[in-house]
Amino acid sequence: MKLLVLLFILIPAVEVSLLVASSHWIGVLPTFFVIVATGVIGAYLAKRQGMEVLREIRYRLSRGQMPTESLLDGVCILVGAVLLLTPGYTTDILGFLLLFPVTRKPCKHLLSKQIEKKLRNGKTIIWR
Repeated sequence: MKLLVLLFILIPAVEVSLLVASSHWIGVLPTFFVIVATGVIGAYLAKRQGMEVLREIRYRLSRGQMPTESLLDGVCILVGAVLLLTPGYTTDILGFLLLFPVTRKPCKHLLSKQIEKKLRNGKTIIWR
């Protein structure tokens, strides 16, 4: 929880600093267009990747298989899309890393390990 609070303070501070530096370096209008372009490109890629994952989930469920990998992909794509829609260079880089399957793989591995750890510790509550 302390890490989350720290991230909510640190990331916006870094983003504002980078955006101000960028507006001084390349200008305000180009900085604005870069922010808008990464948001639009990110939304397009997230939609495309998300639809692909949904097809995979449906396929696996129709075969009676658990779509574990696809669900982890979906979580990564959702987080990546949110990061890309958040203005800033750092969040854009992290968002793009979560959208591409090759760079998403390490994140999926960490996420699955965290979920396994929580389930083993018995600190996870599942509501039905």
